[in-house]
Amino acid sequence: MKKTTDEIKRTGEIEEFTNLYIIHPISSWLVPQFIRLNITPNMVSSFGMVCGLLSGFCYYHYQNPLFAVLGFALMFLWHIFDGADGQLARATQNFSEIGKVIDGICDYVTFISVYVGLSLALVPLYGTKIWYLSIFAGICHAIQSGAYELQRSEYDFWGKGKQGADLPNINEMIESGKEKSALGQIANQLHIGYIRMQYVFSGVDLSFRNSLKQLLGLSPENEDKLRELYREIYAPAVNNWSLLCANYRTFAIFL
Repeated sequence: MKKTTDEIKRTGEIEEFTNLYIIHPISSWLVPQFIRLNITPNMVSSFGMVCGLLSGFCYYHYQNPLFAVLGFALMFLWHIFDGADGQLARATQNFSEIGKVIDGICDYVTFISVYVGLSLALVPLYGTKIWYLSIFAGICHAIQSGAYELQRSEYDFWGKGKQGADLPNINEMIESGKEKSALGQIANQLHIGYIRMQYVFSGVDLSFRNSLKQLLGLSPENEDKLRELYREIYAPAVNNWSLLCANYRTFAIFL
């Protein structure tokens, strides 16, 4: 069981403080309970989405302090479920293209709900122009969160040797998508579009990746040293990227 627990946890040295010490420990505790109850990762993602939708309703009534606190609490629960669905998927090896898309949709629905709730509440004060700010914030949110997650995946792949964190090959995804059902093809296209967006805004250099992959292949005896050097150089940068994570947006919205 210890091996399984270690495998499903996220990399500690690049984990944001509140995730490392508050949210993910709770998520990790929930995972065995979900397994025992035969709850799937998609169901956990849906639980989180419901919390997000309710949070948006509460923030619509943010002028009542009780609703504002409840909105924050519901977003906190969403973070817990958002951490648990991925851990549950890794623990049970229950992965799917549709599951990845559902997870992403549930995440975005949470913040869309909150932005819409706040915008509706603020229209009487600032007029309909508040929607332009909300739309701009939503676009920035999508770009930032996608780029941040890709940087984390890069660290896990190159620094920790986690093969499951390797970037998907878009050409292979396009070819494999031709054999999927109609729903699977839609999910595949959404996933491809999201990955393209991550590539554009994360600053990942594909030529550098290919060179590093060749270097590791040519010098397997130096693999541990190369990965250690990568972690030493890259960990501070990834930690700085954590300022873009959803946790700080949650706190900022509440404040």
